[in-house]
Amino acid sequence: MDRTEIVVGFALAAAAGGAAALRIEGLANVRAVRAATSLPVIGLVKRAEANTPVFITPLLQDVADLADAGADIIAFDATQRVRPVSVPALIAAIHAAGRQSMADCADLADAVAAAEAGASVIGTTLSGYVGGPVPEEPDIGLVRRVVALGRPVFAEGRYRTLAQVQAARQAGADAVVVGSAITRPEHITSWFVEAVKSPSAPSS
Repeated sequence: MDRTEIVVGFALAAAAGGAAALRIEGLANVRAVRAATSLPVIGLVKRAEANTPVFITPLLQDVADLADAGADIIAFDATQRVRPVSVPALIAAIHAAGRQSMADCADLADAVAAAEAGASVIGTTLSGYVGGPVPEEPDIGLVRRVVALGRPVFAEGRYRTLAQVQAARQAGADAVVVGSAITRPEHITSWFVEAVKSPSAPSS
């Protein structure tokens, strides 16, 4: 499912369904999707770097490469963990390239720091993914708290149902990023399989 032609196909299908923007990982994918649609592209790269858990757009070179590939918004890990490049430096580089910045945050402290550094958009992307078991539900409470900072907020992370998306919007999110529930058929299949195995535990 990570082949570029498949990513482009999913992107065009999402566009046909009314998506307002497309979050795309990988330089080749960003470049191909940019060529295929006029929708805004939120671009990122994922790479493992030594001595840091940060892997979403961790380097300044990643910013330059994504800008060159045509990303309109560049997403990056904005958590307060050991990192090769500071959050303010990444934001400055993104803005210097003429792009908007999306700070992928795990908690309110991340969001506050990113907002103070001038991030264009705050995402709740990494809530639940920086330690401990991954929750089943999206973090609507974090969305509500981040909205109070006065920055545009993109709710992201474990949004699988219409009710969850509506709850995020009611909490004040400007947009909701839906990933696996649209582009990961193997995950969608597993959710239905689990429901069949556990008929006494209906989900909303």
